Amino acid sequence: MEGTTPEADFGERVFGSMLGTFEVLAIAIGDELGLYEPLAGQWLTGPELAARAGIHERYAREWLEQQCATGILEVADPTQPEAGRLFTLPQDRAEVLVASDSTAYITPFARVIASAAAQLPRLVEAYRTGGGVPWAAFGERMRTGQGDANRALFLESLAGDWIPTIPGASEALRAGGDVLDVGCGEGWSSIALAMGYPDAQVVGVDVDESSIGAARQHAAELGVSDRVTFTLTDAATTDEAGYDLVLAFECVHDMPDPISVLRAMRAAARPGAPVVVMDERVGEHFVGRADEVEQLMYGMSLLICLPDGMSHPDSVGTGTVMRPDTLRAYAVAAGFGGVDVLDIENDLFRFYQLVG
Repeated sequence: MEGTTPEADFGERVFGSMLGTFEVLAIAIGDELGLYEPLAGQWLTGPELAARAGIHERYAREWLEQQCATGILEVADPTQPEAGRLFTLPQDRAEVLVASDSTAYITPFARVIASAAAQLPRLVEAYRTGGGVPWAAFGERMRTGQGDANRALFLESLAGDWIPTIPGASEALRAGGDVLDVGCGEGWSSIALAMGYPDAQVVGVDVDESSIGAARQHAAELGVSDRVTFTLTDAATTDEAGYDLVLAFECVHDMPDPISVLRAMRAAARPGAPVVVMDERVGEHFVGRADEVEQLMYGMSLLICLPDGMSHPDSVGTGTVMRPDTLRAYAVAAGFGGVDVLDIENDLFRFYQLVG
C-alpha cells in the first residue's frame, strides 16, 4: 500500500498495524509450540520441524513460510520443493525470540497480547457494563508471559543496579535485613533479591494463587527457598512490621484499593526504612500524542490492567497509565508525607521512594 492523501496515509498506518498484529500472534504460536528453539542456528525442513515440535506438517510448513515472508526466518533456497525447503532462525533474532535470561528476550509480550486478545468478548462486555475481567480469567499464558517478561530484567538489574541507588537499602540487606515484596507475581523480584543478597530474608506476597505456586517452584529450582517465603495474601491485610525494605514492583496501578496497600506497606516498614514503588514511566501529564512507551502502557491498560482493576467492587480504576501525581495522592492519603523520584535510568519504569 502507498499513501497519497492523508486518508491513504492513515490507512497505510492501520494496515501496518494489522500486519503487526498477525506477526505477534504468529510469534505467540511459535512460542507456545516451541518452534523457534529447534531453528536457532540450524536449518530444518517443514517435516523435520513438525517431527521435533510434535505438530502437523502442513501447519509447520505454513508457519515457516509466513515467518520467512515477514523476515523473521531465512530460507536457503525458495525454489526447492515445499517439503525440502530449509529454514533457519539467525542468531540475532534467536536472542529476541528464544527463551533465555537475556533482556533482549521479548517473546513473552506476544504471549501477553495473545492472552488479552482471547478475552475480547469479555472485554467488550466490561466496557459496556463498567465491570471487568479478573486477572485469573486471562489464564496461564498471561501469568507466565508477565513472569517471563520480568525475569531477565529483575535477575540482571535489581540487586546490582537498582537497590544500591535506594538510600540505606544495600547496607541493610547485606547485614541480613528483612524485605517485604508486595505483588510479587511469579517471584522473580524476590528471587533476584535473595540471589543478590544471600544474608537477607525476603517475603513475597500476592493475591494470585497460581503466581504464588509458580514463585515457590522458581525459588526451589534456583536454590533460594531457604531465604525466600511466598505467601498468598492481600498485602492490605498484612500486620507484620519491622521490615528493613518494603517494595512494590509494577503492581500498584493494578490494585482496586491502592491506598490501603500503601498504608499497610508504611506500617510494615521499620522507622526510617525505605518504601519503594516501581511503576510505569509514563508522562507527567496527558499531552495527546505520546511516545511509544506511553502508547504501550495505554494498550496494556485497555486490554489488561484496567479491566483487571475494575473487576473488583469499589475499584479506584487506576489503569496502567498511573502518572506521578496520582501515586503522590495515593501515598499522601496512605499517611506518607510525599514521594521522591529515584535516580534510576530505565526506559519503561520509574522508581518512587515514599517518604515521611
